[in-house]
Amino acid sequence: METLNKSLEQIKISYESKSKLSKKRIIICAGTGCIANGALDLYREFIQEIKNLGLEVAIDLQNENGNHETVHVSSSGCQGFCAKGPLVTILPEQFLYVHVKTSDIAEIIEKSITQDLVVERLLFTEILGGKTYKGTNEIPFYVHQKRMVLDGCGIIDPTDIDEYIAHGGYFQAEKAYKELSSLEICDIIEKSGLRGRGGGGFPTGLKWKLTMKEISDIKYIICNGDEGDPGAFMDRSLMEGNPHKVIEGMMIAAKAVGANHAYIYVRMEYPLAVQRMKKAIIKAQSYGFLGKNIFDTGIDFEIEVMEGAGAFVCGEETALMSSIEGKRGMPSPKPPFPAVKGLFGKPTLINNVETFASIALILHKGSEWFSQFGTNTSKGTKTFALTGQVVNTGLIEVPLGTTLREIVFKIGGGITMDNGEVNLNAFKAVQIGGPSGGCLTSKHLDMPLDYENLKSVGAMVGSGGLVVLNSETCMVKIARYFMEFTQNESCGKCVPCREGTKQMLALLDEIIEGKATLETLDLLIELSKVVSKASLCGLGKSAPSPVLSTLEHFREEYMEHIVNKRCPNNQCKALRTISIDKEKCTGCTACLRKCPVAAISGEKKQAHSINAELCTKCGICNDTCKFGAIVGFN
Repeated sequence: METLNKSLEQIKISYESKSKLSKKRIIICAGTGCIANGALDLYREFIQEIKNLGLEVAIDLQNENGNHETVHVSSSGCQGFCAKGPLVTILPEQFLYVHVKTSDIAEIIEKSITQDLVVERLLFTEILGGKTYKGTNEIPFYVHQKRMVLDGCGIIDPTDIDEYIAHGGYFQAEKAYKELSSLEICDIIEKSGLRGRGGGGFPTGLKWKLTMKEISDIKYIICNGDEGDPGAFMDRSLMEGNPHKVIEGMMIAAKAVGANHAYIYVRMEYPLAVQRMKKAIIKAQSYGFLGKNIFDTGIDFEIEVMEGAGAFVCGEETALMSSIEGKRGMPSPKPPFPAVKGLFGKPTLINNVETFASIALILHKGSEWFSQFGTNTSKGTKTFALTGQVVNTGLIEVPLGTTLREIVFKIGGGITMDNGEVNLNAFKAVQIGGPSGGCLTSKHLDMPLDYENLKSVGAMVGSGGLVVLNSETCMVKIARYFMEFTQNESCGKCVPCREGTKQMLALLDEIIEGKATLETLDLLIELSKVVSKASLCGLGKSAPSPVLSTLEHFREEYMEHIVNKRCPNNQCKALRTISIDKEKCTGCTACLRKCPVAAISGEKKQAHSINAELCTKCGICNDTCKFGAIVGFN
């Protein structure tokens, strides 16, 4: 083992000494989003360009001797500001450059590395107001957050265990194994008020105690990384950006409940998260943190990564365990609960990635420190994936109890329209909690977001997806989108979910196609209640939530579709009214010639018209017209 004769403190001091030898550090965001935009090319080009200039470059401080002129180039996990990637951070100045391309590298090195100057054109500039900011300590997107779980993501090299240790990593695991009893650990977590961050919000300390008190020769830990909500990427980013933080949390949990084996269940659509988690486990094993006789305590603990096949239902804990056991991922009735009879019939503790990533922080800072954030019943912070029609999309973390207004307008920077313009008055709704959640409207903008408040208005925190919707959005179509997702992901085990969601989707199709009656709406509501009440697992029980939620807050849109056969936002193809603006039409005949059903008529150089009965609303005329004369397509 590499650290057999080295303490954590010695590793920390050694890394810090080596890092001080670097004149500068360049951190390239290498989360999935930035990689998709060319971050790995940036990483390679930075190294090559620095070498071309005759400067010394360090890429691995574990083996670096270096000197005070060395430039340390490293990659990180997601830095959060996804809308502006690829991102490059320059230390120690803390410059943050956005939308960086390989063609920018020479200027960055010339100014920021050799002259300590900032490249103004690469800094973040607000769309509204035009103010420019140099770094994360100034940019509103970061300033209005409280990054606790995400602290280290975007800075630490996820492949460098020494850097994690230099940031205090594994010290709390060592403390848990050497100094604390199982009950003491559980008490600390319980007093902190931490609740499961996977959606249900069950008290974490209580869950641990329930597992701890079970007597068994084998107990299991499962880290649920099967994050499947549309628009959610919190757990993925944590596994990619700080995998050792997740591992340390699992180690502490294992000591608390008496487990000796663990699985990290990650969906196969997260290849980078899988790769980095596996590498981190191997490194932790080589350092003696996992495996036999951890920290010379005589306790054994092993972790392995299992890739899920991408079934959304496997996010439900009994379906997840069934999948690990090699069976089809389908839910089972509870009780018995996993704490009593879980994986392979043994007591099992299941928490999600974010929950485990919070544990070492709580042990380090203390229960009282953690519980000062949040609300009376919802302690700490919560990560959210802020997506949709908002200026600053990305990965954020705020104290529970933060209002939607602060998230959308201070962190998110306001609402974007379909044409790309920013309109601060165009907020319509937020879908929170994915397909299991509900929508929040303008009347909820100042409501503190916590477990109880959201439940009271028919929504839920869920895993943390926040999809922002503007005033041009059709809420019926949004409800249909989530229903289609849930129906596709139903495992089919129980009739209410298997058949009920299929029929609900058919009823929503009737509404957006202009074929529905008021009886259709009554049937949709009745069916929603039946599916919610009679389904076996959480997927089916919550499947109607987006429908019931949009019906409660936007019933008038449903009525417009049903009674007036009109989509007020002109989003539903079958209900669009297509016409030609006679003021803009030049009579060029381009649309007339391209129309596949001869629905357009008119003389050359005279305004044309569309026969609504013949028009199939295919959009070819809109694509063809160079003068913007076609009305009805957004």
